[in-house]
This record gives sequence, C-alpha cells and structure tokens, in this order.
Amino acid sequence: MLSAQLATIVVAVVLLCSCNGQQQAKSPPHYNFNKPERIRLPDDLMEISGLAYYANDKSIIAESDEQPYIFKIPLDKPNNIKRWKLDRKRDHEDIVLLDSTLYLLNSNGNLFAMQFTTDSVSMTKYEFPWQGKNEFEALYYDPELKQLVIICKECEEEVKTNNTVYAFDPAQAMYSKLFVIDGSKALEASTTSASKFKPSGAAIHPITGELYILSSVNKELVVADRGGKIKEVYQLSPKTFYHPEGITFEPNGGLYISNEAEDPLPADILYFEYKKEAAGSKKGEKESKKEKKESKKDEKDSGGEESKKDQKESKGSKETKE
Repeated sequence: MLSAQLATIVVAVVLLCSCNGQQQAKSPPHYNFNKPERIRLPDDLMEISGLAYYANDKSIIAESDEQPYIFKIPLDKPNNIKRWKLDRKRDHEDIVLLDSTLYLLNSNGNLFAMQFTTDSVSMTKYEFPWQGKNEFEALYYDPELKQLVIICKECEEEVKTNNTVYAFDPAQAMYSKLFVIDGSKALEASTTSASKFKPSGAAIHPITGELYILSSVNKELVVADRGGKIKEVYQLSPKTFYHPEGITFEPNGGLYISNEAEDPLPADILYFEYKKEAAGSKKGEKESKKEKKESKKDEKDSGGEESKKDQKESKGSKETKE
C-alpha cells in the first residue's frame, strides 16, 4: 500500500515538473528578461549588429553587417527609418555615439569616426596597430576613462580562456592595451558547446557602472566590473535571444538588445525597462515591512481614538439621561 502511494507521489511530481518545464530565465537585478517589448525590423536590417541610443529624439542608431548604411530607428515610429549611405561596404560590427561623432568598429579592430554635415558624411579611419588573426565585435565607451574600448572575440595572441581588451583615446587618436578578461567563468556557465567565451557586444550600465557583455555564441549576458572581472553570468533563452548581437542603454537604465534575423524569425530589438527596486531586494523587503508596521500603527491609533470617542459619547449620553 505504501509503495503504491509513493509511486503516485513520484508520478505527480514528474507531471508537475513537466508542466513547469519552461522555467523563467534568471534576469539581472532591476530587469525582467521574460517580458521584453519587441520592435520588429525590416529586411534590410536582417543583419543588425551594433546599437547606440540617441537621447535627443529617443531613437536607436544601428548598423548592419550586410548593408553599407547607418540606420536611425525612431522608437515611437520604428517603421520611419532614416538611412545614411557609407562610402563602401565593410564588415562593421558595433557602433558608439560620442558627442556628435559616430564610431564604427570593424571586425579587424579598425575604427572609423563618422561626422555629419548638412549634405555629407566624413569618415576618418584609425588602424588597429596589432596585426594578426584578430576578430572583434564589441565596442563601448567608458566615461571614466574617456576612452573607447574594444573586446577581442578571438585574437591570435590570446590563451584559450582570455579576452584581451584594448582602449582607443579619441583625443590622442591612440590605441593601448587595457586589461584581460578571464572568460573561464562564462565558459563554464555556458550551456552551449562553445570552446571559448566570445563577446558580441558590450556597454557600461549608466546607473551601476557595471560592464554588460553580450555573447551570441555562448547565449549569455555577463556582468563584470569596469576592469573586466566577471561578477555574474546570465543564461539567455534562445526563444527570446535567438541571435543577440547589439546592446545599449538609455540614461535611465532602460536596456536594448538586438537580434539578427534567424529563419523564420525576423530581426528585432528587445527593450527591457529598468525597475528602480529589484523584486525581492532587501531594501524593498525592508520598506514593505516598514509600511506594514506603519499601517498597523495607524489602525491601532485610529481604533484607540474611535474607542475613546465612543466612550466619551456614551458618558455624555448617560449624563443627559440623568
């Protein structure tokens, strides 16, 4: 009898697990990666890669591997896309907007500075000085260093678990080696068969100051300190992040991640709102307890005052009767 009951319990647990098989992905604090706002993109942005947020009119500036254009996507009217033609097609991978200049990262580490005039676009090339078989996809700006930063996806001189990080000083037009990311923690946490941690995009969080590194190959979002020391690794659901390539932030912490098209899915941009209080945070719990305590105090005070008032009115009634 007992064994039959035990078997019934086991079957019930298995069924419950199978019903809840689609577990919600763990998200970084203040975000919910299970509920994105999705902006579908047209076919000429199928290979969308880098993103830059343009605060002046709340739009996204983007580039596409397969198109010799810069795109401006208004977030309120994403179908009204503006385009600027480049002088020729290159293998651009990421983009950063710094003041009035756009910086484009080429896959070999070269940077191109774009400046816009009334009727033309000028481009200045800055050649990456370390030659060899190098591949880059991630470019970001560090406001503390006042430098652009590029991360190796796979570079010739690296050991297997490392990703070398280089800086480019726009004021001096000079490259320098910055630090090395030990990607072993990200590689160990990856659920893919990738043999190396391969960054595809990166950005500094405008509120926490942390470095967010996106990896399409590893299907991960890595959160590190500004020196590249990995703090947390978040697995990305392939159903939502089927080909994540670009990442950028709004000044208020709102997060945008782009997906390249992956048949039959179209290219899109995912938006995640920044919630000031992370769900389940100690501060939130503390404030919740404080509110409950104040509520009970108010009820007690209110009940006490009403009770005294009732007693007073009762006494007054008795005196009137006499």
